[in-house]
Amino acid sequence: MRITIAAVGRMKAGPERELLDRYVDRAGKQGRPLGITRVEVREIPESRAGRAEDRKVEEAAALLAGLSDTTRLIALDEHGRTLGSRAFADDVAACLAGGRDLAILIGCADGHGAAVLDRADLRLAFGAMTWPHQIVRVLAAEQVYRAATILAGHPYHRD
Repeated sequence: MRITIAAVGRMKAGPERELLDRYVDRAGKQGRPLGITRVEVREIPESRAGRAEDRKVEEAAALLAGLSDTTRLIALDEHGRTLGSRAFADDVAACLAGGRDLAILIGCADGHGAAVLDRADLRLAFGAMTWPHQIVRVLAAEQVYRAATILAGHPYHRD
């Protein structure tokens, strides 16, 4: 199983990038014995279209490019459901059991295009607050790592 965090825009070097890379590396190492073969971040360029709707259409197509029809797709969306870490880990476990890859998609400041929202198996919110996109990437990677530790019985997560 592969886990992809796909995001609109490029993250510059700095402390947020270092933290993201650290959690992606940890998730990959912790997940390997569970059957998670790869954890990766894929960044797509921001659209240069003038209208927000046009940007969302272009970016949605780019986010979905290369994902198979069987990939479980989680769209991060401010209007989505909230899940606890154990419930998220259960979702990852179901993907593992079903032999499905998992993709977590992070849109632009205007949100996701209809193609992503229509295709999403789950619309997920990281709470009611607004988060910078760099931090959202770190939060997503940390939750993937946390899910792997929960599934492995590691004491990182405490209820």
